[in-house]
Parts: sequence; C-alpha cells; structure tokens
Amino acid sequence: MRDLDRDALAGGISAVKRMVVGITGATGSVYGLRLLELLRDAGGWETHLVLSPAALLNIREELPDGKARLEALADVVHNVRNVGASIASGSFVCEGMVIAPCSMRTLGAVAHALSDNLITRAADVMLKERRRLVMITRETPLNLAHLRNMTACTEMGAVIFPPVPAFYSRPTSLAEVVDHSCMRVLDLFGLHAKSEKRWQGLSKEAANLVPALAQEEGN
Repeated sequence: MRDLDRDALAGGISAVKRMVVGITGATGSVYGLRLLELLRDAGGWETHLVLSPAALLNIREELPDGKARLEALADVVHNVRNVGASIASGSFVCEGMVIAPCSMRTLGAVAHALSDNLITRAADVMLKERRRLVMITRETPLNLAHLRNMTACTEMGAVIFPPVPAFYSRPTSLAEVVDHSCMRVLDLFGLHAKSEKRWQGLSKEAANLVPALAQEEGN
C-alpha cells in the first residue's frame, strides 16, 4: 500500500462509535428511548435513529412527548422512507444496530431480506457486513411464523433479545426492569455499565441449601 493510501485511511479514523437505533410499532418504545439515553450518557457514541410509521403511532400512546424526546437524544434522525440514507450502505462504518422494540412485521421483513424501508435495509446491511444486529422482539404468545423468522435471523447472525425481566435483581419499578434489559443489550456491544443489579451468585442463605438439595436428589 502506498504511503498516501495509509495517510488517507488514518485521516478517516474516528474515536467516535456509531450505533443505529430503529424503533418499530411493537409496544415497548421506552427501550429505544432508554438506549439512546444510556448511549448519550456513556459518551463517545454517535446515534442514528429511524422511526417507523407504526412506531410513531405507538409512541403517542406510550411516551409523553415521545417523538420530540427521541429525536432530541439522537445525533442523526433519518426518514424511514429514505432508503438512500448513509446507514443504508455497507460503507457506513458503525458498531451495529438495535431494533428496540422489534415488531413481528419487521422481524419477518428482516428474515426475508425485504429491505422495504430504511429500518429493514439497515438491518440487512448489518447482516451482510457481519455486524451486530440486536432485535428486541415484543410479542406473546408466538406463532410458528414468528419462531421460524427468529430462527432465520439467528442463523444469519442476528441476536434475538426478548426483554425478559430478571427477577433476581428484585426490581422495584418498571424503570429498573427496562434498565436491566438495556444494560444487557449494551453488553453485546462491549459497553459494560457497572450495576449492583448484575447477578452476583447465590445469596449466602441459598448457597447453604445446595448440599442439602443435592443430597435429596441423590436419594
């Protein structure tokens, strides 16, 4: 490689990490909001936000002044119909993407590589470039199509992340439940928040029960 090429590459390196956050029409828009807050507070992250039309409807029901709050937290806001946006190209360097929450419609579109809007196109880019794609899927119960689409996305490299509460942390508020899931999502991108809510192993009282339980099972 010529020195000029090395210099050109070095001049383009940035210490800022980029994250794409897509929010779709499933319930749970608070997960997208909290992720944007945590990334802003962490520093060194540039966030790119895309809201689907169904997300805008849902945000009106779930978050007071939600659209304004979300857009104020993001560094860049993209129109979901702009499939020519920067994040639609594999040449856009980023750490990955979180769809928070991810509707079953979006899951299905990603599973079949439809790229029919900017969220599903950006997700397709993450998969083809072998970057991290985390999908906070929100639906229950699940039908067979949902499960097959989850399998297809997993086989392509995505992480299916239903926001399952961790009751061992003994949450006392909905905010604590949301924070724990968001902390686990950011772990997947190497951003590890210090938290006393992480699993610390069995309590002393529970650990003392282990020998007795093992003996009972042996009998």
